[in-house]
Amino acid sequence: MFLALVKAARPHQWIKNAFVAAPLVFALRIYDVASVLRSVAAVACFCILSSAVYLLNDLADVEKDRAHPTKKNRPIASGTLSVPAARVALASLALAALLGALVISPNLLLVAAGYFVLNIAYTFGLKRVPFVDVGCISLGFLLRVLAGTFAIGVPASPWLLICTGLLSSLLGFGKRAHELRLAGEGKGKQRDVLERYHPGILRVLMALLAMATVATYSLYTQSIHAVSLFHTRGLALTVPCAVFGIVRFVWLTFNKVDAESPTDSMLRDKIFLANLVVYAAAVAVILYWA
Repeated sequence: MFLALVKAARPHQWIKNAFVAAPLVFALRIYDVASVLRSVAAVACFCILSSAVYLLNDLADVEKDRAHPTKKNRPIASGTLSVPAARVALASLALAALLGALVISPNLLLVAAGYFVLNIAYTFGLKRVPFVDVGCISLGFLLRVLAGTFAIGVPASPWLLICTGLLSSLLGFGKRAHELRLAGEGKGKQRDVLERYHPGILRVLMALLAMATVATYSLYTQSIHAVSLFHTRGLALTVPCAVFGIVRFVWLTFNKVDAESPTDSMLRDKIFLANLVVYAAAVAVILYWA
């Protein structure tokens, strides 16, 4: 049962919580040991909390997951993890994450609690409303960034929030496009909201969001805020990596069929991961060693 619980917690999805650490990097606090420790602890809290959210989703969607070609293999849907055990794990993980957030900062607790309440609302209603469902996904990423700022006590950069909002919206619509493509005629049985999305509209939205994300990030690298903080315009050298990563994500969304979501596809794609490593290394060199 332990292995089934670990699988249901989906630790491979914890990479999304790297957004919690983004303020640490872009506020140039990487050499501040106290800030690093607080940021790592905040990331850990959100990893635990996100696993609780995955258990909540799987408990609520167990019947629909059983009609899905790949989600039927999830522990709760397949029966390898019992519903009572999943409920106990959900409550335990949520409580542990919220208590951990309180220890770090009362403001972090408020953000973490807001994230959890948002996902409860999403699971039991908002995910059935087209466009609002993706808005909830995007808001979840924004709350991660805010959590990172509260953890280390720095103000939230408007540029970082705007870039995060655009990128997370792209990821959200990409997830819906991927699900819609895989669902075929059974889309309503797998997720109600898929009946209300059209592939053509999703393609247009993703194209617009991709361009907006790249444009905003490019402007950020040359903004007064960035240049005055980093004392360099060299961050513009990372724009090609950002462009390639977004283009690769869109390609994976519409061409890969061997994963539950585009995130899973990205984590399996060596080309995407290599580009991500190059981007991270470039940011580190430009901001901290250039």
